[in-house]
Amino acid sequence: MCNLLDDVWLSARSMNSVAGEGYRGLGAFEEVGVRRLLLEAERFQDITVELPTQKPAIFRQLLLPIIVDALGRPRDAAEWVAMFKAGAFSPEQCDRLNAYLDGHRHLFDLFGKDAPFAQVAGLRTARDETKGSALLVATAATGNNVPLFSSRSEGDSLELTPAQAARWLLHTHCWDTAAIKTGAVGDPRVKAGKTTGNPVGPLGQLGVVMPKGRTVYETLLLNIPFGQPLLSDDLPQWRRREPDSRVEETLSCATPAWQARASRGLLDVWTWQSRRIRLVPEETPSGVRVTQVVVAAGDRLDSTPDHEPHTAWIVDSAATRGKKSGKGKVVSPVRPRRHQLGRAAWRGLNALLAVDRAGEQIDATDVRAGFHTSVLLSRIGAVRERLPQEYPLQVELTGIAYGTQSSVVEDVFFDEIPLPLTALNPDGIVCGSLLEALSQAESLAGAVNNLSADLRRAAGTEPIPWDKGQRPGDTLLHALDPLVRRLLAGLRTIGEDFEQSERGLTAWEQKAGRETWKVAEQVLSTAAPTLFSGRTVTKDGKERVYQLSRAERHFLDRMDEILTRRAALRKAA
Repeated sequence: MCNLLDDVWLSARSMNSVAGEGYRGLGAFEEVGVRRLLLEAERFQDITVELPTQKPAIFRQLLLPIIVDALGRPRDAAEWVAMFKAGAFSPEQCDRLNAYLDGHRHLFDLFGKDAPFAQVAGLRTARDETKGSALLVATAATGNNVPLFSSRSEGDSLELTPAQAARWLLHTHCWDTAAIKTGAVGDPRVKAGKTTGNPVGPLGQLGVVMPKGRTVYETLLLNIPFGQPLLSDDLPQWRRREPDSRVEETLSCATPAWQARASRGLLDVWTWQSRRIRLVPEETPSGVRVTQVVVAAGDRLDSTPDHEPHTAWIVDSAATRGKKSGKGKVVSPVRPRRHQLGRAAWRGLNALLAVDRAGEQIDATDVRAGFHTSVLLSRIGAVRERLPQEYPLQVELTGIAYGTQSSVVEDVFFDEIPLPLTALNPDGIVCGSLLEALSQAESLAGAVNNLSADLRRAAGTEPIPWDKGQRPGDTLLHALDPLVRRLLAGLRTIGEDFEQSERGLTAWEQKAGRETWKVAEQVLSTAAPTLFSGRTVTKDGKERVYQLSRAERHFLDRMDEILTRRAALRKAA
């Protein structure tokens, strides 16, 4: 049998110290259980997973709620900073964690007879049908979900070890596809053996933003917002399964019945049971394996709660607030921001840096229209001056793109960027410098696209549509990617020093200018000889001449308008 607390099922990379240098380098990969990973969290750099989307699922469904339920949330910034600077759980905290894990150990048995972890004991269909375990695996072929480069077909049996089954079980609760689900016996809402209208898992509705530290301990703290105490009925899913739970019977997640409701708080939304699942283990020559599962409809969130910590937000303008949906409900002016496939994470920094306050909840009446950063980054911004200025904060962004009415996994988004703590000061020099550089990158891409469009018009063809084909601006943004990441890492060390910031931006403009001209040269090299004379286009009664020399001149002028420091240096030379 597999108990998630003490049996090994997670892979973590340890931190090794180099004698005499005080440097902590990368160590070996170790297989661990939850108890060891948490009690020795300072010894591990990170956990490793099969798919990037597994990581937030494991942290949210298991690691974070255990810490918060056992130790409580830090009451305020001072308590959070004290815990963070300690670098490890204190002996007293370890004792409390051990007592908590011992007291609830029976609820973490993956194949427990009466209360299997995150599952419904005895879950079955009217015909006692089961499906292949590939139903849990986002990258495996099953039904309509046929990944492009998969070496398996739906007909191939997929044997999951208990460790793999546990990881994909948590992943399914967070990221499962939508549409029709198997009807389970005991679910009063089943019609013709099915349930319809199921949304994707709660994380599938977000663009997940997860701060990352140097160790698992720091990552845990960075993902626990300090502030308001937990409500009495805000419990993780395993405690809502206990007979003496303080949550009414109708909220039990250990039965086939489900409901649409609001989240009770942080622990509830972290451990949300979006599906009813039963793993079917069997003995094989290789040991216990999971080859069959039952996956049915689970609880549905009324809406993404404003205490959801792992997403940035889109904030509607004041003019659109208070509008009602087709069903007569007032539409929330604040909604989760999802990541865009094909766009590097730094291109969304305007949302991540939209720090207005360190409030616990997003209040659309007092935030500026456009974006609001995540609760977690707001919290980190509130304590940034109490942490080392050069602290190497990383931010991981994950998401899934669904297709065909959200019934299949189309693509997975993952990116990681360094984020200077000083950038979380919305009025600071570093924040302004970053936003200026990002605006310049987008403007340069637009200038290259305009150059291409002018040359195509001069040749008598239409510009490349913005939503079709590969435009040269996309090529440029790809070339600028390492430069932006280098700028992000460099700004971490300068603090709020205007002169150093200006030097950093000047260096950025010089390098960005060179990369931009390389792409522009490629565009210009494709020009046919007829483009020297060009052609005249009349539109709305106005004539405009499109020719090679004019297009190039206009492009160079636009570069100078965007990269002002670079232009000033060139003119002064």
